Amino acid sequence: MKNLLALLFTLAISACATLEKPAVIPPPVAPPQAIPSIPPTPPVAVPPLQSVGWEALSGWQDENLAAAWDAFKQSCVALQKQLAWQAPCTAATGMTSSNNAALREFFEQYFTPYQAMQPDGGSEGLVTGYYEPLLNGSRTPSKRYRHPLYGVPDDLLIVDLGSVYPELKNLRLRGRLDGRKVVPYYNRAEIDNGTTSLKGKELYWVDDAVELFFLQIQGSGKIALPGGETARIGYADQNGFPYKSIGKALVERGDLPLEKASMQGIKDWGKQNPEKLSELLNLNASYVFFRDLPNNLSGPLGALGVPLTAGRSIAVDPRHIPLGAPVFLATTWPNSAKPLNRLMLAQDTGGAIRGVVRADFFWGFGKDAGKLAGSMKQNGKMWVLLPKGFTLPQNGNGQGANGNGG
Repeated sequence: MKNLLALLFTLAISACATLEKPAVIPPPVAPPQAIPSIPPTPPVAVPPLQSVGWEALSGWQDENLAAAWDAFKQSCVALQKQLAWQAPCTAATGMTSSNNAALREFFEQYFTPYQAMQPDGGSEGLVTGYYEPLLNGSRTPSKRYRHPLYGVPDDLLIVDLGSVYPELKNLRLRGRLDGRKVVPYYNRAEIDNGTTSLKGKELYWVDDAVELFFLQIQGSGKIALPGGETARIGYADQNGFPYKSIGKALVERGDLPLEKASMQGIKDWGKQNPEKLSELLNLNASYVFFRDLPNNLSGPLGALGVPLTAGRSIAVDPRHIPLGAPVFLATTWPNSAKPLNRLMLAQDTGGAIRGVVRADFFWGFGKDAGKLAGSMKQNGKMWVLLPKGFTLPQNGNGQGANGNGG
């Protein structure tokens, strides 16, 4: 019996010992380390102008350079005082032969070609067209001539803060005073509704609101006055609002198919929808003011300050393409696949002409030029010819005969 009690006591002690034995606590496990995220590699910026050989210019050997020679000499009128341009412009003045072989040798001797490139590395861009229209007008208003064409208003302020805020350097800032504040200038709707700021600033009165609208887009034109006189007008300033395409707006809201969104297509839509016309035009808040120009000019004045040459002048973005430079353009004729390869001169700018590979082709004066300009929306490539040793451009700005662009 004693032995049995001793055995039970031993088992009880053993059980207690088992119950009281501390649990084994595993060592702490460190939380998994987060894998650091690797930011995506930013795309390598493509230089806007890349040096190439002359063989890269599509159609260079076949181009009629003589047809561009007078336009080039017009550029030299504005550029010849700049150091980089003195050698080629002086040599051009002394040229005794203007045949294609001599001119090709001249350009290849004094210039280096640079291909204009998109930021993503593409080489094609948009080529549109503009022209110098003829409007019917008068120096006094009447029942027929009731749409005013304004000069620069006295209260239009040019806001230049580029020296303090470099990011504003290339913006066309305009405004007016409201008490002590500078506020945006009046938009198109406010101007057309007769703001008192423009009273007395009417240069002419014209008979067609749509033609006046497109005159502002072209930036220059002529006014046929009663009695047979013709006045030439050109861009003077703008109200500071960005250009907005009303053709694009008509397409987006289904009022016009894309293939009819040309200047003539928009004019036809306006004739069919006169009750909607004001609302449409006011979508483009941008408004251009004009000045009188001498009638003896060979063409409208561009941003370079020289007359434009029909078929040989283009508007460019001066932030990328130096004004005055020869530009070899490879594109196609309006609404066609027929090649249009020409040496052009970058002599103008426009509010809608933005980007490296972007040009607005000046077709000249009149209805035929207007038809070509209104239907031109082609792809194209551009090669800029710069004097040897030229320092590639930094950002710039300008505005010329082409008020808003194509």
